[in-house]
Amino acid sequence: MSRNLPRIAILGAGSMGGAILAGLVESGLATEGIAVTNRTPAKADAVRMPGVDSYALQATPDANRRALEGARVVIVGVKPGMVPDLLTEVASALPADAIVVSVAAGVTTATMEALVPNAVARTMPNTPSLVRRGVTGLAAGSRISAEELALVRAVFETVGAVIELEEDRIDALSTISGSGPAYVFFLMEQLTGTALRLGFTPEEARLMVEQTFLGASELLAASDVDPAELRRRVTSPNGTTMQAIAVMEQADLPGVFDRATAAALARATEMSLGG
Repeated sequence: MSRNLPRIAILGAGSMGGAILAGLVESGLATEGIAVTNRTPAKADAVRMPGVDSYALQATPDANRRALEGARVVIVGVKPGMVPDLLTEVASALPADAIVVSVAAGVTTATMEALVPNAVARTMPNTPSLVRRGVTGLAAGSRISAEELALVRAVFETVGAVIELEEDRIDALSTISGSGPAYVFFLMEQLTGTALRLGFTPEEARLMVEQTFLGASELLAASDVDPAELRRRVTSPNGTTMQAIAVMEQADLPGVFDRATAAALARATEMSLGG
């Protein structure tokens, strides 16, 4: 069941913070209003709308602290390297019951808890949150209550699905749902290239590839079987699709994905350690 949300502050409404803002506005659940900050007046103006107080740091140097007034959930949307300085700046201005939530990769809840006295949580949204089809990993800090965690979950459910997990699993999640859209776009890019080499126009190639991926995803979502079974249903014995799948199997795609996600996980670990 949807719930009305208390006042929310988004410090750094860039691409991901902006996606969350859009989801909150479209949901109509942020009944107590939203305050957001950006660096420039142009960026602040771009997200100014009814129910949203939008501040520019260039025009209002204390904008981050001002945005916290009355906020129950504070989403930290700046780049990972900027998070410690931002939390240090706003720590003394945080309302006592505010929950601080990071969307930055590699910033642990322990790091956040060392900088602010509040309950904290760590999230890993992905870019389809822009169209409210996101997946967000949610990990609790040591001081957050079950009720507070449920409130954070409700905020991120405005932009898609939420998976609660232990923090030591969030980097692994980032290699699947976080980086996953890039893997899908890469596959679409390659299939589009093949279509062009087969003589289709760019418009035809894009239409075929986009609608095929969209249709396959919606078919899976509407089905009660797994992708392997749906793939088998398309793959007639001794047919054309079987020949194509055989080539892909020879290329060891499972191994490619295992190695790719292992490389992403190694980098996520480095970032968590400050590398």
